[in-house]
Amino acid sequence: MQADSAQTVLEATTTRSNGYLRLAAGLLQGCLLYLLHRANSGNAWPATDPLLFVPLLMASVLLPILLISSLGHIGGRKLALWMAVAAAVIVTLAWHDAWRRSGVQHPAGAGREDRLPSALVTVFSAAFFFIAHSLVMAGVQEGRRLAGYATYFETAWKLFIQAAFSVLFVAALWAMLSLGSGLFMLVKLDFLKLLLREAWFNAPVLCFAFACAMHITDVRPAIVRGIRTLLLVLMSWLLPVTVLLLAGFLGSLPFTGLETLWKTGHATIVLLGAAGTLVVLINAAYQNGEVEATVARAVRWSARIGALMLLPLVAIAIHALSLRVGDYGWSADRLIAAACLLVAVCYALGYACAAVQRGSWLRTLSLTNVGAAWLVLAVLLALFTPIADPARISVDSQMARLERGAVKADKFDYEYLKFEGARYGRAALERLKAATGPDAAIRRAGAAAALRKQYRGQQGEKAALSSADIGANLAVWPKGASLPESFPSAAWAGQRSNGVDLPLCLYQQGVHCDAFVLDLTGDGQADVLLVGEAPHVGAALLALRDGKWELAGRLPYFLSGCGELVAKLKAGQVKTVPKPLPDLEVDGTRIPVEAPERLQMKACK
Repeated sequence: MQADSAQTVLEATTTRSNGYLRLAAGLLQGCLLYLLHRANSGNAWPATDPLLFVPLLMASVLLPILLISSLGHIGGRKLALWMAVAAAVIVTLAWHDAWRRSGVQHPAGAGREDRLPSALVTVFSAAFFFIAHSLVMAGVQEGRRLAGYATYFETAWKLFIQAAFSVLFVAALWAMLSLGSGLFMLVKLDFLKLLLREAWFNAPVLCFAFACAMHITDVRPAIVRGIRTLLLVLMSWLLPVTVLLLAGFLGSLPFTGLETLWKTGHATIVLLGAAGTLVVLINAAYQNGEVEATVARAVRWSARIGALMLLPLVAIAIHALSLRVGDYGWSADRLIAAACLLVAVCYALGYACAAVQRGSWLRTLSLTNVGAAWLVLAVLLALFTPIADPARISVDSQMARLERGAVKADKFDYEYLKFEGARYGRAALERLKAATGPDAAIRRAGAAAALRKQYRGQQGEKAALSSADIGANLAVWPKGASLPESFPSAAWAGQRSNGVDLPLCLYQQGVHCDAFVLDLTGDGQADVLLVGEAPHVGAALLALRDGKWELAGRLPYFLSGCGELVAKLKAGQVKTVPKPLPDLEVDGTRIPVEAPERLQMKACK
């Protein structure tokens, strides 16, 4: 009896000491994040060095969470080893992310946008450490490197529910503090409102609250297990509905054909989402592999059918991606999709084998899930390190297409290299600035323009084109018409109208527009309606006023590149329509009044 009592006291003491350590870790995390925020806001060291600041920031976010979750489950040397390995991986991922987004030569005073981890690295690092931490925790619990599947299942779902409810608790706390601030403001006391604006208060309090919630959910495993069981049962009953919908989709393909699917341009993403949903719901029904007797027959059969459906879904997604790559080459998004498809192939093959095997229900599903978890870790490490950096591979692919003539120099997306190609893209643009040979002038101009831009679509400062170059950029309509004599020679360089850039075909060689010579302003003089071949070129109505060509009106962005509407413009199927409502003028200020009906754009061909 005394022994049992001592054991109970020992467990309580251990739990209490773990709680104190967790709360201390949360408070320390909040203080570190505040100091980093202060350095970033004040443009002080270490924020001035992104190669140091980004790893520090990611380590301050992720490492304390891993430590809080490990306390009481991993002890001594194993905990120190796991924290050291996790820190090394975090620093590697974060440093590479900061390095690849810096300039060709790392600038001494980089912009503040370079001081934060990219969204992709942030999301996928969280996914990486969730999987890795689940595998490590399960292995330590069983005292071996590869644990049993039931342990993996229990550990992963416990961590997921702990994290989800801890975030919910933090959100609820913030809502309560905001409510309290509102209550005090009713009596003209603004101390809490001012306090909630201060980072030195917010960061420690919220991190402390997160640590507190993690500890409470850890010492109440029965509650977590009950929530998990309810959640999985509810999710499992979505499986028959999902299988029915996917069966209808796959069954309709022989009648509709795949051409409509390819034209969407995002078939791979949608199919990957469907496959991922199917995997999650199958696992919600399968759970730890020991609940077959409690699962309804409809759910069990849906799981078998769904496991077989993964193969055609993944096969169609692979074909859709291959078509996009064949037409446009590799991009960073397509490489990430390819990595996801590699994991999806592992699931599809493993689940199909489990579905056709006799004996216990989907008995080899557990092997596939564990193998896929390790594969995901390997793929993520490759993608977010120099091993298989999507930016590097995509830049090489796009440059190879340009060199072999798969895309013409005047159609090449130089902005992709600048804004999606990271440092590899900027290095490629520097090489293009010194290009020689065919189309060298276009390549140099495109690269130089892209390097000057601060954001995608920025038109920037315009350089003058000769009258002949402007004339070569424009196809004049209707047939037989000619541009007004003064139009090509107008001083277009650097022109803007009310801060609005004019169409690119007036400034950039090799960028084409259709020029419609019409009198749309009703002043008896010919106006010029410019419509670009692609949406980024722009569309505008230009009119001669007081001997000077200027912007008379802007057109919707979708007109540029809309083959159907432009074809009707070329055929002369156009007329002016008076506005249904007049504008107002108040003390010299003109206020447009718009009708409630919105323009409905027809599908462009």
